[in-house]
Amino acid sequence: MLSPSLATVSYIGATILFILSLGGLSHPESSRRGNLYGMIGMTIAVLATVFGPRVTMAGLPWIIAAMLVGGSVGLYAAKKVQMTQMPELVALMHSLVGLAAALVGFANYIDPAAAHGLSSAEKSIHEMEIYIGILIGAVTFSGSIIAFGKLSGKIGGKPLLLPGRHWLNLLGLLVVIVFGWQFLHAESVSAGMIGLTVMTVIALLFGIHMVMAIGGADMPVVVSMLNSYSGWAASATGFMLNNDLLIVTGALVGSSGAILSYIMCRAMNRQFLSVIAGGFGTSGGTPAPAAGGEQPPGEVVAVSAAETAELLREAKNVIIVPGYGMAVAQAQHTVYEITQLLREKGVNVRFGIHPVAGRMPGHMNVLLAEARVPYDIVMEMDELNEDFPDTDVAMVIGANDIVNPAAQDDPNSPIAGMPVLEVWKAKTSIVMKRSMASGYAGVDNPLFYKENNRMLFGDAKKMLDEVFVALKA
Repeated sequence: MLSPSLATVSYIGATILFILSLGGLSHPESSRRGNLYGMIGMTIAVLATVFGPRVTMAGLPWIIAAMLVGGSVGLYAAKKVQMTQMPELVALMHSLVGLAAALVGFANYIDPAAAHGLSSAEKSIHEMEIYIGILIGAVTFSGSIIAFGKLSGKIGGKPLLLPGRHWLNLLGLLVVIVFGWQFLHAESVSAGMIGLTVMTVIALLFGIHMVMAIGGADMPVVVSMLNSYSGWAASATGFMLNNDLLIVTGALVGSSGAILSYIMCRAMNRQFLSVIAGGFGTSGGTPAPAAGGEQPPGEVVAVSAAETAELLREAKNVIIVPGYGMAVAQAQHTVYEITQLLREKGVNVRFGIHPVAGRMPGHMNVLLAEARVPYDIVMEMDELNEDFPDTDVAMVIGANDIVNPAAQDDPNSPIAGMPVLEVWKAKTSIVMKRSMASGYAGVDNPLFYKENNRMLFGDAKKMLDEVFVALKA
């Protein structure tokens, strides 16, 4: 077993590795190294905890058994879960963090040894940590479950807006405060459990209500927001267990998730509070009318895979904009093959990534990295928008809202002011979609009707395979 001082040193080393991991994950080229730092840090943290001074030999077999079960589930998920299912998997993982925080809080409150030897003031602080930890954990758990349902399609993306929902939230908050006061002044554990249970039920309902009220278009922000919540839940667990590593690690995850949520909101021209208030986005999948119910001017011009290949063959500069449709079709590997072929012919091919493309932050970057697309040609929206006028072909693969000119041209559009990739400024834009259905925000796209736009209808993987064959020929 490790001595207390050696366990502390191990925790410090793990904390440093976690910080290096976050730094590495900030750029695609260093992301592999960042992941490695994170894995090494977590291994050190787990070993230092399991073999630390606070674990008895009698409890060790139970811990090892739990680790084997959890590790087996993780390995199974890593092998079976498709890249298209990563957003809902992340939401599900967040729910487990919240559940763990809530369960640890209840166990810590019931355990008489946890508060043994504490003064009256210390006991009050300890109970406040438990109360807040369970509150955050319960909200994270139920909210993440609903997010999992929405991202996996088991729950519709249309926001559920109850009458007077803000007053309901305020009433719930007041009840939580009142029962918190009762909990802190409870004379026994059984008496305190009443307030703790009522608060937990309200927190669970609030998590459900909060995410149900958020529309499909804001789901990328919800994922990063829940990531932040899970970090604060872990940090609260660290306070309850008096574990410095959990406190620091949770704070790192919580703060980085909050910063990411802010970045995502800026990318959508949304205020964070307006996202929480909900109401933006429909279930998608059906044609949505433009402002005033009128179809945008112009005609839709469809092209074949062979015509698309000819346009790409004659181009000198090509920008590819991937979206969730590419993920669903699992077409990233064919995209890489087309990219490689065009680059061999001397075509300048680059990828434009919108911060909210897909269903989670960095979704498109992960897919392209999996397909071995070179990092140096994968660029952010701000790096490429000025280059579209000099681009021969802008190819949009399964994206919709992030290339919608209504964000700039229609002040009455729900996505007005949202920064978008200006693909319509290219000489020719080609949009690959299964149909004319609206995007996740439920807003029609005038890009489809522009004179220089062409529509390549069909499954992205199938059509790209045909384009690749035609290019090789």
